[in-house]
Amino acid sequence: MARHEQCRAMTLSATLPLSRRTALKGAVAGTATLALPACVTTVAAPVADTPERLLEDIAYNLLRHEPERATSLGVDNGDHARMRGQLEDQSQAGQDAYAATLRADLARVRAYDKSGLDAATRTSFEVVESAYATALAGFALPYGDVAVGSWRNAPYAVIQNVGTYLDIPRFMDSDHPLRNSTDAEAYLARLGQLPAVLDGETGRIRAARAMGVVPPDFLLGKAIPQMERTIADAAGGGSLVDSLTRRAAEAGLAGDWGGRARAVVTGPVKAALERQLAELRQQRSEARSDPGMWAQPRGEEWYAWALRASTTTTLSPEDIHQQGLDELADLHRRMDPILRSLGYASGSVGDRMTALGDDPRYKFADGDPGRAQIMAFIQQRVEWIRAQMPRAFSTLVSGNLEVRRLPPAEEPGAPGAYGGAGSKDGTIPGKMWINLRTTDLHRKYDLPTLVHHETIPGHVWEGEYSNRLPLIRSILAFNAFSEGWALYAEQLGDELGAYDDFAVGRLGYLQSLAFRACRLVVDTGLHAKRWSRQQAVDFFVQRNGSKPEEVRGEVDRYCSWPGQACGYKIGHSEIVRQRGRAGAAMGARFDRRTFNDAVVKGGNAPLDVLAKNVERYIAGAA
Repeated sequence: MARHEQCRAMTLSATLPLSRRTALKGAVAGTATLALPACVTTVAAPVADTPERLLEDIAYNLLRHEPERATSLGVDNGDHARMRGQLEDQSQAGQDAYAATLRADLARVRAYDKSGLDAATRTSFEVVESAYATALAGFALPYGDVAVGSWRNAPYAVIQNVGTYLDIPRFMDSDHPLRNSTDAEAYLARLGQLPAVLDGETGRIRAARAMGVVPPDFLLGKAIPQMERTIADAAGGGSLVDSLTRRAAEAGLAGDWGGRARAVVTGPVKAALERQLAELRQQRSEARSDPGMWAQPRGEEWYAWALRASTTTTLSPEDIHQQGLDELADLHRRMDPILRSLGYASGSVGDRMTALGDDPRYKFADGDPGRAQIMAFIQQRVEWIRAQMPRAFSTLVSGNLEVRRLPPAEEPGAPGAYGGAGSKDGTIPGKMWINLRTTDLHRKYDLPTLVHHETIPGHVWEGEYSNRLPLIRSILAFNAFSEGWALYAEQLGDELGAYDDFAVGRLGYLQSLAFRACRLVVDTGLHAKRWSRQQAVDFFVQRNGSKPEEVRGEVDRYCSWPGQACGYKIGHSEIVRQRGRAGAAMGARFDRRTFNDAVVKGGNAPLDVLAKNVERYIAGAA
């Protein structure tokens, strides 16, 4: 989710520039009666006499810049209820204010006396320091979108898979609650702020273009039609209006919600989208086809930072590239005998996996019948893996989740699926979003692994443990841990017997790991070795037998999210290494369930902090 907010108060008595959002107060008042907070420039820092109070204060300072996260976590209530009617300030001034808050709170964390803190609280301080220092290094770069304690850093603030035009319709329908008229007024308040949010983004991408930062033409070739579809939807009110009217009716809320929302969406929102589209078209007229960051101003510097943020390591592009090649070769050695047992004995592993992908036994039907098959298949796999969790963890969570199709307007620029946990209080379930633009994206032998990755014991499951931690720990996440854990979840599925009677499913699991090894090679190839887009696609297809329809979108994703694809296998390999270290140190006392507990209960963390948590686990079990 991109970061949004209306306006931001300052902490530590430092002064921040007023957001351009202040001009919206009158306009919003005409569309919603919800009382919105006035923008303030200074506020005294609250006294934080305990580490717990300091961490909570820091968490809410962050959420005031990203109120959508507060809604998704279910903490926009009580004293913080006004955040439910706010969006992040996407203007440059808003981003500068965000960086100023991080800088001030990082200084507070570093200055706090940590002697005598228990291990869990010390870990929380280490996590905040790492996340904030990394984010501030990103904010210091002259362009791009910085994910604070999250996974989606992007050099282009609006492109085929980045931007408010994609994020807000999905967020408003899936996460913004509509239980009463106050929620409905907050919905309208957010709609009223949306034009300025879009204009803030437009100003930033226009300024980046003035620096010479223009996305590759093929990314703009995807983003522009998506934006056109979004505008066409807004012209009639569309999803932003329909979600409000449908859910208000379901909740029995009287009022002209649809009429009020339609006036905003068909007027100011549509106009702001059209201004953004005009800028994208201008960029398209200036764009080149070079896919990598090496072709952008200060691109090598930007990519080096993105790799650090994604992997939480100092590995160089060359180190990561070679690790990918080595791990790919090892995984293919494991895949070869399974392919032979299935009758695929000749040719490279990639050639044989391509042939397997063409086998009609493992395809879903075309169109809506196949989409229904896929949804039923996913539900069956969720039920199976849920029942296995007592064999893998000593401490269980609920695995509260739902499976939803991605909005069709988002599907062309999106990956095959993604997922994450719901709110801290459980009122918003975790979700697996599945891309169903074509059923050819999925096979019966690879979909089980995808389910384990996105739901249980992957993203949804792991996130529920983080939701039990202090609020700041529920907010901050690290790509290498998040995605490394999700790959480890795939491994657990195999270890729990998912493929004992389904050999081709184990092949799908190994191909999934090999796919992530390919990502190490391809991401660094694109951004550091000057590979072409087609060269990157060909590597996947030829070396791993990946489906061309799938990997074209994958490669484009690496071009718009540099470095992000490297977190998966780097994180997985480190978790496996830490498990081996614990097993060697503990011998017969080692228990996979308690190790898994130690990792997820320690929370989402940089890989060096993960290692410290495992050290404490080993020491505590001695």
